[in-house]
Amino acid sequence: MTMVHFAALDCGACSFWDWAACVSAAATASGVARMSAAWGLLLLGSSLLVAVSGEGGKYSKQANEAAAAGSPKRPEAAEFRVVKLNQIWEKAQRLHLSAVKLAELHSDLKIQEKDELSWKKLKAEGLDEDGEKEAKLRRNLNVIMTKYGMNGKKDSQLIDTNYIKDGTESDVLDDPRLEKLWSKAKSSGKFSDQELDKLWREFKHHKEKIHEYNILLETVSRTEEIHKNVINPSEEGEVKEEILHGKHTELKDKMRSINQGFDRLRKISHQGYETASEFEEPRVIDLWDMAKSANFTEKELESFREELKHFEAKIEKHHHYQKQLEISHQKLKHVEGTGDKDHLSRNKEKYFMLEEKTKELGYKVKKHLQDLSSRISRGLQHNEL
Repeated sequence: MTMVHFAALDCGACSFWDWAACVSAAATASGVARMSAAWGLLLLGSSLLVAVSGEGGKYSKQANEAAAAGSPKRPEAAEFRVVKLNQIWEKAQRLHLSAVKLAELHSDLKIQEKDELSWKKLKAEGLDEDGEKEAKLRRNLNVIMTKYGMNGKKDSQLIDTNYIKDGTESDVLDDPRLEKLWSKAKSSGKFSDQELDKLWREFKHHKEKIHEYNILLETVSRTEEIHKNVINPSEEGEVKEEILHGKHTELKDKMRSINQGFDRLRKISHQGYETASEFEEPRVIDLWDMAKSANFTEKELESFREELKHFEAKIEKHHHYQKQLEISHQKLKHVEGTGDKDHLSRNKEKYFMLEEKTKELGYKVKKHLQDLSSRISRGLQHNEL
């Protein structure tokens, strides 16, 4: 009978009962060779268990501390539930976008994610047979890519939608009509410094609307290959606009808003602000002007006015956090150069908190704007029937 020296075995992380079971199984096998093989497997398993317990997994304290120390970016799981949006987000983080612009992109992608998931549900129920909603989703994503300079074009222009900078002298409006109006307003003597700052934000907002309209127009043209329907190249611009405006409500709404906005800027530049202005935020002013042209009853219009006041307060809160995020980002870059780990850790914690809050508020603002714009659009369409 072969004697087995149990004391020589190192069972590591195995329990006594696991160890006894392996010994029993080996004893019932015929021959010493099989029993030796069982001991070999047992020893290999215990070695692996010891190794794993010693090093820790990717969610261990050591792993998290190492990740936090190595990069200013927090280790995160997938940011979005749609694969292509995660790919865009990962690409954006490799670009030289400001902290505020990156948070703004995150909000845009969250809105896109919401719309994509809603569309998938509609498609599963067979409610997008003509593919119109899917096409709109593609257009919206192309607009986002172009807006943040990720469409592969060198001449893509990143527009500043946040009014963080006050560089009225260095910034340009890219439109001779706007430049002329702004120059006239500055030299008219009808505006205080505070009113000029407010008017400049309105001019910048109008520039953004024109830019976004051009992005959408280009995207729709490329997607639907409108040029194939044009017979006379000399009339291409007029025919293209007529076809697109007849087919896409969004383009019509944007053009209407641009025309109304320019009329407003022209009037203010000549006459100055009224003593009691209804709203301060350019986007809210746009919505209110369009709401007054929509098919709303007096009661509905008054209710909409109150909602716009809440919306404006939400925008102001978002602007506050955007400014705080930008300040925190600049401070973090400064502290990173000092080598003070404790100070750096505290600043990172504050920065991440502000980043999350700015993303959250940005999404809420865009979602609210989307809902308000849809309500006005329905009212305007009713007027055209």
